[in-house]
Amino acid sequence: MDPGAGGFSEEQFREACAELQRPALSGAKWELLVEMLGISIYRQLDQKTGLYEYKVFGVLEDCPPELLADVYMDLDYRKQWDEYVKELYEKEYNGEAVVYWEVKYPFPMSNRDYVYVRQRRELDFEGKKVLVILARSTSMPQIPEKSGVIRVKQYKQSLAMQSDGKKGSKVFMCYFDNPGGQIPSWLINWAAKSQSMTKWDAQDQRVVLWFSIKSKPPY
Repeated sequence: MDPGAGGFSEEQFREACAELQRPALSGAKWELLVEMLGISIYRQLDQKTGLYEYKVFGVLEDCPPELLADVYMDLDYRKQWDEYVKELYEKEYNGEAVVYWEVKYPFPMSNRDYVYVRQRRELDFEGKKVLVILARSTSMPQIPEKSGVIRVKQYKQSLAMQSDGKKGSKVFMCYFDNPGGQIPSWLINWAAKSQSMTKWDAQDQRVVLWFSIKSKPPY
């Protein structure tokens, strides 16, 4: 189908809904990275970049889907708790809402920045109410690259949530980004793995958001 607002198609939204119901892990080299607290994280190596793509499945008790989606979309709130945000805003260009996000990296590495579009929708899928958020990197002439900051040009994410039938949420997330620059792929992959393990050990249900929207740079 043709893409709608934000360049996302109806098929992409429904694919996220479908994977929330039935995880698509067969026929590909997905490996289980960590499983705890009702959450399972899988990864698959991207042969072109040497980096991993991640999928997260699970249930978050006492966190309704609407709250998770609201927190994810709230950029002002993110700036309050994410110490790695250098600059973050959403602005409309040519009738399209675009997010700019600069992430602090430790010396001597250069900061990274993202220019991306995102869209939130509520769908009726197989008789269930599902909230889906899609995001992907884009290019925008009105937001030129900054000197000394590396632009992340490969970023994509899908997030699907529905009620678990109680007070919580059943969640699916797929995520990939390539921070570029001269950071070795093994270091990026190690950091991503270590980061996810640490956050799930914290036993804080907000970690699904922190993991899914990449709160820390890879070091």
